[in-house]
Amino acid sequence: MTAPAVDLVVMGMSWGGLHALSTVLRHLPGDYPIPIAAVQHRSRESTSLLADLLQDCTDLPVREVEDQDVVEPGVHVAPPDYHLLLNDGHFSLSVDPPVRFSRPSIDVTFGSAADVYGARLAGVVLTGANDDGARGLECIVERGGIALVQDPADAESATMPLAALRRVPTAEVHALAALAARLVSLAGPLAPRVAPPPTGPRLP
Repeated sequence: MTAPAVDLVVMGMSWGGLHALSTVLRHLPGDYPIPIAAVQHRSRESTSLLADLLQDCTDLPVREVEDQDVVEPGVHVAPPDYHLLLNDGHFSLSVDPPVRFSRPSIDVTFGSAADVYGARLAGVVLTGANDDGARGLECIVERGGIALVQDPADAESATMPLAALRRVPTAEVHALAALAARLVSLAGPLAPRVAPPPTGPRLP
């Protein structure tokens, strides 16, 4: 099987993000091999319900990140009131001050991931009502990574995608279903499922 084009996908979203991310995940195969780190703006009082709701949409494992979790295939959701960072194959959590009133901050996660993964990273900016993620997506491109943005016309709130495109006008723009197809293409041809051998009696 061809090796994936990237080692990590980082996705950022705010207003309307649950619907957008759920739609993308529904279109990804259950054996999608590239780890996904998802940063949704959340209040500090939020519960782990977000991970549970996303799990209902996908066969991929979904979990809220704990400090020093291993980066592995599945969907890793940033917890409320922590910045999500990348460090040598692990996630780490930070209580540094909010950035643009947000913790978790999309820019912080994107910048951290860009420093670690360089050209082996894809960043995705989805719907949202502010400009968080734009500077982080620019960092990803500056280090050779891939920039993807939800089509503003397809977004519940176009502010975040438009801000990202102002910073990174070369970013690929896709509606949600096409965005999922693009993420699948980054994984290369997925290994076909092999049927188990027959268990009946052998012929002489």
